[in-house]
Amino acid sequence: MPKSRRDFLSRLSAGLLFLTTACRKSLPKSGAVAPGTPPAFGTSPAVGPEVSTATFAEAEKLVQFPLTQGERATAAGNWRNSMAAVYERRTGPRKFAPAPSLSPATIWNPMLPGQTPATNRDRFTATKPAPVPLPGKDEDIAFAPVTQLAQWIQSRQLTSERLTGIYLDRLQHFNTKLRCVITLTRDLAVAQAKQADVEIAAGQYRGPLHGIPWGGKDLLDTANIATTWGAEPYRNRVPAEDAAVVKRLQEAGAVLVAKLSLGALALNDIWFGGQTMNPWLLEEGSSGSSAGPGAATAAGLVGFAIGSETGGSIVGPSMRCGVTGLRPTYGRVPRTGAMTLCWSLDKLGPMTRGVEDAMLVLKAISGPDPGDVASVPAPLDFDAGASVQGLRVGYFPGWMKEAPATEVDRAALETVKKLGMTPTEVKLPDWPYDSLNLILFAEAAAAFEELTLQGGLKELKAQVPDAWPNTFRQARFLSAVDFVQTDRFRRKVAEEMARIFTEVDLLLVPSLRDEILTITNFTGHPSLTLRAGFIKVSEARSDWAPDPANPLPKFSPARRVPHGITLIGRLFDEGTIVTAGIALEQALGVAGERPPIT
Repeated sequence: MPKSRRDFLSRLSAGLLFLTTACRKSLPKSGAVAPGTPPAFGTSPAVGPEVSTATFAEAEKLVQFPLTQGERATAAGNWRNSMAAVYERRTGPRKFAPAPSLSPATIWNPMLPGQTPATNRDRFTATKPAPVPLPGKDEDIAFAPVTQLAQWIQSRQLTSERLTGIYLDRLQHFNTKLRCVITLTRDLAVAQAKQADVEIAAGQYRGPLHGIPWGGKDLLDTANIATTWGAEPYRNRVPAEDAAVVKRLQEAGAVLVAKLSLGALALNDIWFGGQTMNPWLLEEGSSGSSAGPGAATAAGLVGFAIGSETGGSIVGPSMRCGVTGLRPTYGRVPRTGAMTLCWSLDKLGPMTRGVEDAMLVLKAISGPDPGDVASVPAPLDFDAGASVQGLRVGYFPGWMKEAPATEVDRAALETVKKLGMTPTEVKLPDWPYDSLNLILFAEAAAAFEELTLQGGLKELKAQVPDAWPNTFRQARFLSAVDFVQTDRFRRKVAEEMARIFTEVDLLLVPSLRDEILTITNFTGHPSLTLRAGFIKVSEARSDWAPDPANPLPKFSPARRVPHGITLIGRLFDEGTIVTAGIALEQALGVAGERPPIT
């Protein structure tokens, strides 16, 4: 990015000169101009369809910008000349189709000018749990957290091969009800588990993930194994190389047992194999788009999973399925080899059955990678035994009094006080935060431009108004000026969040409060969602807009389901929210209950 306004202006001038000079070179000889004449916009040969004042009159309704009749006439008369270069990029003759791996020139940096990281200390101190005998029942082993599984494997009470077999059997058995598996990687898993056992027996223990079976959201590339993005047009897509996160987990000795479902192209919970269901309530979807990781982790089908989030895809299924989801700071975990939905928003993170488990996984996958221009080196400061006394926990009083907050959220705030943390009221300006989604819609439509232009969107199972096919088509009509203005608004929102974090050390918020879910995804702040209690629901919940033709199931009596809270941390300060999360998890005492699925 330019380092100064002067640098920016010089680059801009050079770019405009190139564009207009190129346009002039394409003029016929009759349009030649005298040497020394400055280049002018709107002098390219006319291309594209004919437009009229009536065309502009209708377009004005979309962008909410009225013109006079004279202004329409000028715009229509010049449009095919002014927009020639724009059309050429997409339609030719010098067409340019960006490769999927090509990132935009602009990069979102969550750190504002003058900001410094919350810590420069790189420290990782995990708990040392007391030895626990290996249970006799496979189910009890399957539901154990990674911290406990690692202890059994390191002490050789449990082999990776046996643990892998337990999870493979459970995946195969429960997938008929949950539809959470896209590809079972049985052969690879068995080979990796045997290798782990040989290394551990030889004293070559790699750490707490060594020999632990995991599942990856099926937008992570796996060499010679299908990576489908949950979408019909990509069902037979087989990458040649592993994603960076997959490589790092292999280096940590983890065992890949399954590619788990995601809503098609990372939206909600419907993929080409159907809808992924919630293990706690089989009549409703597991939420998305990290649907499979949420369901599989909750049902004890994997030791842990890797999900992704752009606008709530880790938080949503963690809430619905009652697991822990850690969405890292934007830029901490590289996305090389992962499907791109939105360059300036996508994040990869762990989904686990315990809070500390999430931090063990985050440690293994953190750090920059050359393939992700937004990934950065950042210290990871974590001490599981650190005191939470005196931590200032921000909360929004109004949000705690109304839906989607529940008694579970309010009880968690009271528990914060009992643990010696200090609840602190905070507030944000009443701004149109949902307008930030223009950036998501535009970037996502750009990421899947070819699929959109070639008609591939018609193959997706979900074709309702709030699914990607309609959104990607609508995005073609968004205003570039509005995009820039929204980007400027994004910066202002980031400044407000920076202000709040001068007043508090972390935030406690209702997990699915729309404003904070949107804000923190766009600013890049880390979040930790953990089970905090149970509520009762009398109707199935859904990520999709209500459809009167297909009403959701109702329950009488109401069903009991888990409910979570979310902690938001300072940029690159996952350690604080995880330490607070461990204290809350222990105090609340609800993490160990299992879903009723059999």
